[in-house]
Amino acid sequence: MASKLKLQDRTKRRDRRKYKIRKTVQGTAERPRLVVFRSNKGVYAQIVDDSKGFTVAAASSRGVGTSGKKSDLAKQAGMLIAEKAKEKGIKAVVFDRNGYLYHGRVKALAEGAREGGLAF
Repeated sequence: MASKLKLQDRTKRRDRRKYKIRKTVQGTAERPRLVVFRSNKGVYAQIVDDSKGFTVAAASSRGVGTSGKKSDLAKQAGMLIAEKAKEKGIKAVVFDRNGYLYHGRVKALAEGAREGGLAF
């Protein structure tokens, strides 16, 4: 089918968007980077301090639960990452959607993090 993209083409397009975003988005100690990774089964989020090069906090939808819609689990994962960030004293982050479109589970995770108290 001509309308369906091959997996390799989709991956290349996402990588192109990802590198374009990473040129401008940098995490600092005051305002670290909130990175989103989306798989078929879950959504993962990390708060990364790029100046020191380590992960400050991490959460996933797989750690929240297994029942419910994927977008609802992503929203709960966003709230969980915001809670962990508060414990570490982080109030504001820079959002890195990692080449994914801001829609669906990525958007739900971002909204959950905002509801949890993170500013971005």
